Amino acid sequence: MTDLNSLTIAEARDTLRKGDATALDLTEACLTAIEGAGALNAFVHKTPDIARAMAQAADARIKAGDATSLTGIPLGIKDVFCVKGVPSQAASRILEGFRPEYESTVTQNLWNAGAVLLGKLNQDEFAMGSANESSCYGPAVNPWKVDDRQLTPGGSSGGSAAAVAADLCLAATGTDTGGSIRQPAAFTGIVGLKPTYGRVSRWGVIAYASSLDQAGPMTKTVRDAAIMLGAMASVDPQDSTSAEHPVPDYEAALTGDIRGKRIGIPREYRVDGMPAEIDALWQKGAEMLREAGAEIVEISLPHTKYALPAYYVIAPAEASSNLARYDGVRYGRRARLGQGDGIVEMYEKTRAEGFGPEVQRRVMIGTYVLSAGFYDAYYNRARKVRALIKRDFDQAFADGIDAILAPTTPSAAFGLRSVDSSDPVQMYLNDVFTVTLNLAGLPGIAVPVGLDKQGLPLGLQLFGRPFEEGDLLNHALVLERAAGFVAKPDRWW
Repeated sequence: MTDLNSLTIAEARDTLRKGDATALDLTEACLTAIEGAGALNAFVHKTPDIARAMAQAADARIKAGDATSLTGIPLGIKDVFCVKGVPSQAASRILEGFRPEYESTVTQNLWNAGAVLLGKLNQDEFAMGSANESSCYGPAVNPWKVDDRQLTPGGSSGGSAAAVAADLCLAATGTDTGGSIRQPAAFTGIVGLKPTYGRVSRWGVIAYASSLDQAGPMTKTVRDAAIMLGAMASVDPQDSTSAEHPVPDYEAALTGDIRGKRIGIPREYRVDGMPAEIDALWQKGAEMLREAGAEIVEISLPHTKYALPAYYVIAPAEASSNLARYDGVRYGRRARLGQGDGIVEMYEKTRAEGFGPEVQRRVMIGTYVLSAGFYDAYYNRARKVRALIKRDFDQAFADGIDAILAPTTPSAAFGLRSVDSSDPVQMYLNDVFTVTLNLAGLPGIAVPVGLDKQGLPLGLQLFGRPFEEGDLLNHALVLERAAGFVAKPDRWW
């Protein structure tokens, strides 16, 4: 039999139901893989004892005939999700020692379905970043390697992407505020799904930008993404932005038939300097969907060029508000105080020590754009631009477009610390194809489609109508089947 940790969720489900392996076997295979993958720095809080206990409970559930599709499936959880009794730091020094007394809705849904917790996964600090370089644990490393460089797995869900691509877990949770599920998925050759805003509860997920954050699955296949989203999604009274939409059977929506569907190709995504490989891949993806019976239509999303600046006003503004609660008073890190220091000095020293440079930068930008003299000039204007971006998508869907196809990233994975840290805009440009979706609150999915000339994975993304993730997943399945991407990184770690 193939290594159990390399199975997909769907394959493992069938294996468990047939009795060819137990949930404990599956979990032990993943724990062994994790122990041998320290060089990837993907898992930052390991929970082997919890994993074994949950696996044994899952085996009992399977034996009793009470199993779901996720019962006994070992998962990695991004460090931004609060898991009761387990360190949950959002990769920040300021939350050192924080062990929540509560469970996030998403992880509770997964445990209710019988999934197994392997541990917490690396990420950018407070999910702010595109390379996983701002983590207090040090960067996660991409399992793909083509020379002597260590490559980024993308960010902020870099640990999740690296763990899934390296078969350390069968799937993982991620969060997507400006592309943080889809970009790492593209860099590591896996599938990453960002659901519609409100489809998955944000309760118990450590906040970055509350109107943009959305949790979703990172998996080996589109089918696995459908299975996992079905367990993660729910209507949640604890989250006031949770949408009152019933959760359908996403796996049942995977018919593989998109005949007659209209796929939009946004002309504004053809940016200056786009590598020829990315453009060729995009055209190839469109041709694959056309051959499957879809109609390819060029569309216009005219306000796309304003998305990146609008995002980098709105997200830091919300971050400055959300991160004000980390002050050293109630939980997490508190700075050592000198004689005569008062509460103001405690705040200042704790936040200066606890927050890394990128978080400090975004908090300061956010505070600036919300200040009395600049609120209208920056924040209010960005909110108006956001409404126009959403209107562009609404118009495209009103004109009969069923899904939109675009590149996920402007390049393949790049070397860790290869982007000049003194020029953060260069890093922000990695989000050029992804932030529009978050501003509009729409669902999107990244699918691996090919390799670049160096042998690194490249992906395309599909955008869907709000709350129609089933249709979106079906389009993605067709693209996945046509691309036939089966490449895996060579084991070097």
